[in-house]
Amino acid sequence: MPELLLELFSEEIPARFQRRAAEDLKKAVTNALVDAGLVYEGARAFATPRRLALTVSGLPVRSPDTREEKKGPKVGAPQPAIDGFLRSAGLTSIDEAKVESDPKKGDFYIAVIERPGADAVALLSGILPKILADFSWAKSMRWGSSSFAWVRPLRAITATFGTENDEPVVVPFETAGIAAGQTSFGHRFLAPDAIRVKRFDDYVTALERAKVVLDIDRRKEIIKGDADQLAFAQGLTVIHDEGLLEEVAGLVEWPNVMLGSFDPEFLKLPEEVIIATIRANQKCFCLRDASGKLAPNFIITANTIPADGGAVVIAGNERVIRARLSDAAFFYQGDLAIPLEHGLPKLEDMVFHAKLGSQFAMVERLVALAAGIAPLVGADVEKTRRAAMLAKADLVTGMVGEFPELQGLMGRYYATAQGEPAEIANAIEMHYKPVGPSDRVPHEPVSIAVALADKLNVLSGFWSIDEKPTGSRDPFALRRAALGVIRIVTENGLKFPLSVEADLLAFFHDRLKVSLRDAGARHDLVDAVISADSNDMLQITQRAEALSSLLSSDDGKNLLAGYRRAANILAAEEKKDGKAYSGTVDQTALKLPEEEALAFAVDAVHASVASHVGKDDYKGAMAELATLRGPVDAFFTAVLVNDTDPAVRANRLNLLARLRDTMHLVADFGKVAG
Repeated sequence: MPELLLELFSEEIPARFQRRAAEDLKKAVTNALVDAGLVYEGARAFATPRRLALTVSGLPVRSPDTREEKKGPKVGAPQPAIDGFLRSAGLTSIDEAKVESDPKKGDFYIAVIERPGADAVALLSGILPKILADFSWAKSMRWGSSSFAWVRPLRAITATFGTENDEPVVVPFETAGIAAGQTSFGHRFLAPDAIRVKRFDDYVTALERAKVVLDIDRRKEIIKGDADQLAFAQGLTVIHDEGLLEEVAGLVEWPNVMLGSFDPEFLKLPEEVIIATIRANQKCFCLRDASGKLAPNFIITANTIPADGGAVVIAGNERVIRARLSDAAFFYQGDLAIPLEHGLPKLEDMVFHAKLGSQFAMVERLVALAAGIAPLVGADVEKTRRAAMLAKADLVTGMVGEFPELQGLMGRYYATAQGEPAEIANAIEMHYKPVGPSDRVPHEPVSIAVALADKLNVLSGFWSIDEKPTGSRDPFALRRAALGVIRIVTENGLKFPLSVEADLLAFFHDRLKVSLRDAGARHDLVDAVISADSNDMLQITQRAEALSSLLSSDDGKNLLAGYRRAANILAAEEKKDGKAYSGTVDQTALKLPEEEALAFAVDAVHASVASHVGKDDYKGAMAELATLRGPVDAFFTAVLVNDTDPAVRANRLNLLARLRDTMHLVADFGKVAG
């Protein structure tokens, strides 16, 4: 079966757009093919700095013929209904429809719509230009007099659909004044000549000969492997950075790795400053020596094969990096000369949010909130106040102005250099954390207090002005802040009830559900342990874990079945009687040994479970519930709940209510699925 090859050759595409654009192109084309009746076997998308490419294999040469029967109105229906049916079915007269009979509904019209298949090339000629015209980029541009927009000026389009007599079949269409053909181009410097394309395999091979590696993941493997080998030969190791590797792979078509160096004097700077400087300005990887210390070297990834072995390229990068590190040293020394707290007045000139005031106003609220949280997490109140006051001070420093990603970290360096205690310096760095699922969580009490206060300060502030996340929109990263609070509380085992408004508490519940489900917890078990007023995130997590453990055992599964039977009986009888049963059991009204045994067991377990819950021992509470399995099974085997004696019946329903209430001490088992 034929194969579609599509290449969109342009000026350099920004690295950050490439992978997403390739996937968007694949999705748009394959969806359109399926809609047109062209079902395919496989599709792959690729990107280099100057091209998006797509191959779709196993396509038919024609779309299939189709036949559809469209049901219409009854025979004798009003003319407007008939006219509407004719329009929707594409008929010109009702005589073109057939009549079918239904024994219950009578006669009605049926339109038989037959559509012949179409040539795949003809379909593609209509599909592809529309996809390109509608293609969405984060940023696009127009050039010349055309209204067509693309990320960078489009230079050539390759579109072939199989071959005839070993010659490619070109899909005829035109976009932005460029006619689709079979011509691509190699590396801009190393092999710029045109390449005549037939099919995908030949295309990939031809590009390789023309010094272009089409697959971005293969380019990443080449860069990583060559960098590791080059570093190893020098007794060094590369500091791997997946984000930088992705970006660098998007900057080159034929990667060539080289090793450069810088003056070891710059190693007096914090290593994070050196790494950020070299990464941001030259897109280079830093290295460590055998002892784990930062080495005065870096890895360059060039997009060429220099005739001189790379001497000029390396020297140029070394010159730029020296200048950038000199700037960084200047910022660092200048910042060290000014005490952190002297920068606080400048925060009054930095607007945090129009409705929430300046950064300084947020700091004032942060200090008060952190001081209130400190005793709850075992932190020294005065050190917490000091750390909270200085937490944002590095925002006005030269280094953070140059590298915003170093905020907090530079504050720690400056605080340490200026004599602040370690707890305060560490809290300045850690108060932003965690900023992602793999990021560190603060564990020192002062750091915990300031980090919790910072996130709760932001969340409560935005809730107070009704700026909440909606759908996928979360410009102030409030979901991340809530997840940060949850991780700090749960990973430190903190009993830290959240004193927030109901709507914000519900937001925390939603984030906790996401977190627990991502960790593998069943959604129904999470729902079973969360109520509207559950404000202890650690308690919810422990309950969910304990409930999961209980229900994974045979005792738990059988107890759940008994609970459901009891709950169903209660629901039915309470509805019939128009009242709720209180759970007050009259011991003298118990007639059978099985109900006596259950009443005794439930009373004992109720007290024991309440005691365990009071001590936050949810595993112990669940273990106690598991002991009810035997008495519950025996009760439902031997006892008829709806006894003919009203007093006996009511007592047995109260016993079931007592069982239900006991189990609800730890979870709402009614929300457990399955």
